[in-house]
Amino acid sequence: MKNRISKKLRIGIVGTGGIGRGLAKLIARREDMVISKILTRRAGEISDLGVSQNFLTSSPEKLFDCSDLVVVSTGDPIYSTEIIDKAFVYGLPVVTMDADTQVLTGSWLSKRGVITEANGDQPGCLAALNKEVIQMGFKPLVYGNIKGFLNKNPSLEDMLFWAQKQGYSLSSVTSFTDGTKLQIEQAFIANGLGLDIVKPGLVGYETSDFEAGAFALGEIAQKENAVISDYIISKESPPGVFITATHQEDLAEELTTYKMGKGPFYLLYKPMHLCFFEIPNSILNLVNHNEILLDNGDVPSVSVGTIAKKKLTSGSVIDKGIGGMEVRGEAIKIADFPNHVPIGLMSKVQLKRNIEEGEIITFDDIDIPDSLALKAWRSTLSEVVTKNRLGIKVSC
Repeated sequence: MKNRISKKLRIGIVGTGGIGRGLAKLIARREDMVISKILTRRAGEISDLGVSQNFLTSSPEKLFDCSDLVVVSTGDPIYSTEIIDKAFVYGLPVVTMDADTQVLTGSWLSKRGVITEANGDQPGCLAALNKEVIQMGFKPLVYGNIKGFLNKNPSLEDMLFWAQKQGYSLSSVTSFTDGTKLQIEQAFIANGLGLDIVKPGLVGYETSDFEAGAFALGEIAQKENAVISDYIISKESPPGVFITATHQEDLAEELTTYKMGKGPFYLLYKPMHLCFFEIPNSILNLVNHNEILLDNGDVPSVSVGTIAKKKLTSGSVIDKGIGGMEVRGEAIKIADFPNHVPIGLMSKVQLKRNIEEGEIITFDDIDIPDSLALKAWRSTLSEVVTKNRLGIKVSC
């Protein structure tokens, strides 16, 4: 890949949300990278962009023509899928901080071009931590996320308040609060590392003791005879990600010496995830070492289904799934719910029947617009179904 790029890496950025703006500010001050263009769907000047408005373009082709590599972070998997597929036509590698897109169409996209999730968000941080843990001889049982607060059906009033207070978009704050974002992240790491989930929606072990919660999930994983993706809810715990693991018994004394406890479970964690600050290193690892840190696997086993937050009436239109007020996402095994609608596809969807609160929405329940993302999902689902019919366990 290094032979195809200029001396200074020309980085095209797709998206002008917090990740895109922050990355642009970082790259603008580096000596080994430059911003080529920043693709946006916003009209007019972006006052808080942080770099010259001259970088902005609404033309994907202009961005592709002057880039060596593209970074995508939009939070809109239908749009991102189209852009990434076009980037592959230009032969460009793609780095994402976009678990929403990866868990929906990442498996399909990875067969069409070079794509990797970056370090910095929870899935990428877990993938990076996994490499360290494995090299030290640990045997992971749980790949965990840490959630300080969860309200599966928050009010619009509360979400508007917190969006304004925290400086995030309404949809972002809502997807954080109702757990959709977490479910997407844990589905993604499950597919990327070939993990299992214990039940729809995951366990979500509530605890005031970080280590005790991580070890409790370890016990659950052992009982299930599986390596699992899950999370804890704990306002007292640090931010970041963790792995609960075991190690060989004849090294237990040495691990105790290094303050790891007496076993049999050991807690390894990264106490922060710095999002766009960690993207440049992922770019360099891809360019210099061809490192695919994390993708959604060839054939995924886990998806994020759409769950009604309240009673929904026939004929109503769901404008936005991820971060919307009508539905939320829940991690599920694809083989158990093959007709579910992934929440990443719930955009401008009209309901064909009444849906009860807590019900999972299926393709029989909706009229859905055509899109490349829908085509990609159908292709992926066909591969999952084929493997199940052959009696092969669906995993990555």
